[in-house]
Amino acid sequence: MQLVVARIGRAHGIKGEVTVEVRTDEPELRLAPGAVLLTDPASAGPLTIETGRVHSGRLLLRFEGVRDRNAAEALRNILLIAEVDPEELPEDEDEFYDHQLIDLDVVTKDGVEVGRITEISHLPSQDLFIVERSDGSEVMIPFVEEIVTAIDLKEQRAVIDPPPGLIDDRAETASPRESNESRESRESNESRESKDEHA
Repeated sequence: MQLVVARIGRAHGIKGEVTVEVRTDEPELRLAPGAVLLTDPASAGPLTIETGRVHSGRLLLRFEGVRDRNAAEALRNILLIAEVDPEELPEDEDEFYDHQLIDLDVVTKDGVEVGRITEISHLPSQDLFIVERSDGSEVMIPFVEEIVTAIDLKEQRAVIDPPPGLIDDRAETASPRESNESRESRESNESRESKDEHA
């Protein structure tokens, strides 16, 4: 089974290093020196990692045969793909591979069905579940402990406790506005009635 573990960014310096956008929870394993990775597009690889280091919070890699800035820049935006045993599980029980999460049913802690996970989006700040709802629309749910309270692979579902507005922002924003309008209307009527009584 193939997993996308990183996307190559811009060249760094003049000796063939590149920045990478890490898309794995196990960079020390998947992006270690000596690792041989497939690529998308396939014609760019396979690539063998020669060295790796962290610089200013970013992971820098150098691949075998890539010796200058021009060669490194030519790799920009290429996806790095690792071959993983489908039975292999992350070392941390609170971590999951993308293939384990795809197609899980998403339900709220109250049992309300939200939809099905169709994609995992790996952003620099956090991961997002792309969830397809029954009407074909999509909702993005941050994969953080405060919102995703449980992943049950046996039951094939993810349990969430969404903050107001995350799942249906239209409904959430409409209600307070409607209640405000009704309150303002009521206060206005009460004010007029009060004036009539004193008149």
